[in-house]
Amino acid sequence: MKSIIPAIASCAIVCLGCTSPAIRSQSPELDPAEETASSLIGDLARPYGLDYIQVEAVSLATGLNGQGEDPPPTPQRAVVLGEMRRRDIPDPGRVLASLDTALVVVRGYLRPGIQKGDSFDVEVRVPSQSEAKSLRGGWLLEARMSELLPLGGQIHSGRLLALSQGPILVDPSNDDDLAGVHQTRGMVLGGGTALNSRTLGLVLYDEHHSVRSSQQIGRAINHRFHTYIRGDKQGVANPKTDEFIELIVHPRYKDDVARYMQVVRNIAYIETPRALQARLDLLERQLMDPVTSATAAVRLEAIGNEGIDVLRRGLGVTDPEVRFYSAEALAYLDDIDAAEALGRAARDEPAFRARALNALAAMNSIGARDQLSKLLSEESAETRYGAFRALHRMDPHDSLLRHEELGEQISLHVLEIEGPPMVHVTRSQRPEIVLFGKDQQFELPVTLEAGPNILVTGHAGDSLTVSRFYPGEPDQKRTVSRNVADVIRAIADLGGTYPDIVQALQKAKDSGALASRMRVDALPDARREYEREDEATETNDEGGLLHPGGIPNLFRRFSDSAS
Repeated sequence: MKSIIPAIASCAIVCLGCTSPAIRSQSPELDPAEETASSLIGDLARPYGLDYIQVEAVSLATGLNGQGEDPPPTPQRAVVLGEMRRRDIPDPGRVLASLDTALVVVRGYLRPGIQKGDSFDVEVRVPSQSEAKSLRGGWLLEARMSELLPLGGQIHSGRLLALSQGPILVDPSNDDDLAGVHQTRGMVLGGGTALNSRTLGLVLYDEHHSVRSSQQIGRAINHRFHTYIRGDKQGVANPKTDEFIELIVHPRYKDDVARYMQVVRNIAYIETPRALQARLDLLERQLMDPVTSATAAVRLEAIGNEGIDVLRRGLGVTDPEVRFYSAEALAYLDDIDAAEALGRAARDEPAFRARALNALAAMNSIGARDQLSKLLSEESAETRYGAFRALHRMDPHDSLLRHEELGEQISLHVLEIEGPPMVHVTRSQRPEIVLFGKDQQFELPVTLEAGPNILVTGHAGDSLTVSRFYPGEPDQKRTVSRNVADVIRAIADLGGTYPDIVQALQKAKDSGALASRMRVDALPDARREYEREDEATETNDEGGLLHPGGIPNLFRRFSDSAS
């Protein structure tokens, strides 16, 4: 297995040095000589734990309705048979030989700072040379996931790090009739569960190893950041040795650990009041220059409350970059003045959208909620859904989100908002359907498959029939209105999974039975870079340049972790 750590580490160096994730390579370095009276933590220590750990397993997909295979005799088959015997599954060879099952390879990534019990997405695919035709409608049996490590010219499994299971979602944007790789690869959204918390921290450079330096850095960090553990107020830094300081992720940065580490490394561990004032004056000048604004904003954020007034002055300038970087830093200081500027940035500038929404989600402010709620009615699909995801992260129980649990795994949200009707489904993070507009209806006549056992039919009038057919069981039927939400509820009530519902919605859209706009994972792209007027560089479809900066967890796709 090719290691992903060098690539991730090189990205982390770009993200966490003296430049912000959104600043371009042509931006000049800030002159260290101008800040000789202040020593920053980043001068003494580097980050630890910012890589993504790849975990893998082999397991079994069931419920494939004749589209599976009897796998050939391979080490992977032996592993699955051994696991089935360990679980006392009767006649495992016969089960494995059934065309309703397929041997699958499972892969996922443990993100930086993930905690025990946290969920993550897993990819499921058949091995190369497999004769299985499709994973659509399948269910992943529990897989025991570990890191694969090279040792003595062979690949060995490390210790157990995660478990995964759940319904397999084959890419809903791909036609069910198409053969090939797309039908034999899918996702289990939020199907992985971490068994351990990952350690995050700082490692002192060799020349700075000392108990005194470690403790001094810990005190400086704890002066700036604290959190609550079981009701007790605690600092986030714990100097463990003369070379390592362990960090707890501050809750405000839970979706952007890279930024958190960047801010921590820009905290001054030695600074007199006079030096602080001199640095504030310098940083204000740098904040007002678009070339150095991003770095200056992060350093002001690292200073804390003393930097707020300078950042507020940055909101009043005309340059969009200066305004945005000032507002973003203020948001992580939970300053209410940031909300309006971030709402405007999310609406008007695609290059700032993802980070603006992420910053709004980090705030504990009614003003931030108001800005996000306004964005739900925008024309742009990624703005609307991005605002929804930010609101959900801010408060999953917000009444505006109208959350319904369908069964144990599916979330349905029917939003009573203005704007064009839209249906949104996800292929990342959690099984979720969001209806932007409550009165969306199917057009008749219509016949839709919702997985292998559920059929939706309607010929005339104002009702549809949702039927479940399963061998050896009585047929079940529900008669519902043409309302999209009612049909979704009926499918779930009859035992339909999230992939079943997504399949029905996609078929309805393809056949013209669903007039509403339908989008899959309309996530704002945090890799976009702001294009100044004097620059001419190729942009992506939504506008804005692409750059390899950090991506907040809120808008991270599986492919982002894998790259």
